[in-house]
Amino acid sequence: MQKKKILVAPLNWGLGHATRCIPIITALDKAGYTPVIASDGAALNLLKKEFPALQHFELPSYNITYTKKASFFLAKLFLKSSKIYKNITLEKKATQQLVAKENISGIISDNRMGVFSSGVPSIYITHQLNVLSGAATGITSTLHKHYLRKFDECWIPDVETTPNLSGKLGHLKNSSNLNLNYIGPLSRLNTQKTPIIYKVLVILSGPEPQRGMLEEILLKQLENFPEKVLFVRGVIEKEQTILQKGKLTIYNYLTGNDLEKAFCESEIVLARSGYTTIMDLAKLKKKAFFIPTPGQPEQEYLAKKLANENIAPFAKQNDFKISMLSQVERYKGLNCFRSRLSFISLFKCFERK
Repeated sequence: MQKKKILVAPLNWGLGHATRCIPIITALDKAGYTPVIASDGAALNLLKKEFPALQHFELPSYNITYTKKASFFLAKLFLKSSKIYKNITLEKKATQQLVAKENISGIISDNRMGVFSSGVPSIYITHQLNVLSGAATGITSTLHKHYLRKFDECWIPDVETTPNLSGKLGHLKNSSNLNLNYIGPLSRLNTQKTPIIYKVLVILSGPEPQRGMLEEILLKQLENFPEKVLFVRGVIEKEQTILQKGKLTIYNYLTGNDLEKAFCESEIVLARSGYTTIMDLAKLKKKAFFIPTPGQPEQEYLAKKLANENIAPFAKQNDFKISMLSQVERYKGLNCFRSRLSFISLFKCFERK
């Protein structure tokens, strides 16, 4: 009997959407399905490296980039709204072609609003039921829910109760007409019993130019840092590169077991306050310092939320000084949120006739 093919399609906006799909792809394979991957850009390249034996397809790109000035980002995103709508239409067409050509039996879309099909069970993954966008939050959240209703189910990678990781992002006051399923935090990482080697692990990702701007700031700040630092630039290239500068070790990227090992061997993690990173740190019970991406309300909200809950400190990008890492000691760090995540139960949706 031929295995059912399940299309997994993460958004290419930083690497978080792709990396949180890794445990889903792995679980699909173990459960007897054949995962088929579709995305674009760095997200697609990362999943190709993680799963070289699987089929990979390229979807139309949203081409979302940040501005150098944070205050201009939301305006730029608004001006691009017609192009984003056009892209949703294009990826919807591409999805229909893939479903027919590859005999797809189910779809898991991570924040790609056009990747669904009325002919097969279609699942949408998001931690942003409320899409924060300043004064336009009401509009963007309403539009998001409009597309969300086109899917059979919406999986939220968080717990429904308090305390939780996503706060008001992933919890609605009124969720009528939405088939929501809180599946618990998703992380491809597991705790390893290994000694601490690095004082700090720096993890960067996200669209340019802000990723590169933060990299420049941190490398300058770390020039005279007295303890060992592992710096992962988050740049997915054809070949992995390693650069040693005194006590600073720099990789362009790490994947799989190497990335997991890097987390476990580090005392403090310095990173963006992206939701996938937060889930990884919660799974590993790590202490962290966050620098939210300027002009991205979601990351700014999450950083403030975790600081207010005495979990982790944060600083604005242009205000950060390496001496601020000493603040981490006064915070309790991230703890694993216990959940009853059962992929076998979740995948039953693909067995409907």
